Amino acid sequence: MNQADFRFHPTFNHFLPPSRREIAFTHFFDGRVSIKDTIESLGVPHTEVDLIVVNDASVDFSYILQDGDKISVYPVFAAVDIEPKVHLRSQPPTRFVLDIHLGKLANSLRLLGFDTLYRNDYEDEQLAKISSSEGRILLTRDRGLLKRSLVTHGYSVRETNPQLQIVEVLRRFNLFGAISPFRRCIRCNGTLESVSKEAIIDQLPPQTRQNYDEFSRCQSCNQIFWKGTHYQQMLQFIESVKQG
Repeated sequence: MNQADFRFHPTFNHFLPPSRREIAFTHFFDGRVSIKDTIESLGVPHTEVDLIVVNDASVDFSYILQDGDKISVYPVFAAVDIEPKVHLRSQPPTRFVLDIHLGKLANSLRLLGFDTLYRNDYEDEQLAKISSSEGRILLTRDRGLLKRSLVTHGYSVRETNPQLQIVEVLRRFNLFGAISPFRRCIRCNGTLESVSKEAIIDQLPPQTRQNYDEFSRCQSCNQIFWKGTHYQQMLQFIESVKQG
């Protein structure tokens, strides 16, 4: 029986049992196994990992475990004093696809201007394929989904509260500076463009026609938007998110 010592950065505590957090522990294995498969068998999806150090040398996911290896696993943005580094993550895109459980987070991302695909009937295989083929970050709370080999950019959302989730995602991908509200349709993710009142006046409710003059229309679903009763509430939400 072969053995290797693992130590995971504290960022990965979310995936590990308490007995394996912030300590080195021994993992036993037989035969020829890759470090990627081993890390995922220990609970950490490969999409969360950016740097693997084996016996003081940086390796990639194809590395085959050897008896006596001492392994440290780091997330994106962890500072490690070792050269050269084999980074496993390219710069992530800023487009997203979300699983069925993150509908409110999808709305928040769209409100803030981020290209975000979401449907409540996406199957796991569809989500993985969309993430891969369209270069989208897959956001989910399903760790198994992130372990699919097709997924190269993904993140396991830790928070359960939707308002905390949006702050978590913005922090994780350093996106506070990219916030551009009211550019996307919350309903379908299409882009919004200004439209004259005259062009849509026959589609407006009487009260709206009387009280508002500035409008936007979704270029995909033709939904019309104006600064109605919820506008101030949305502005307050955006400001609270910007505060982190």
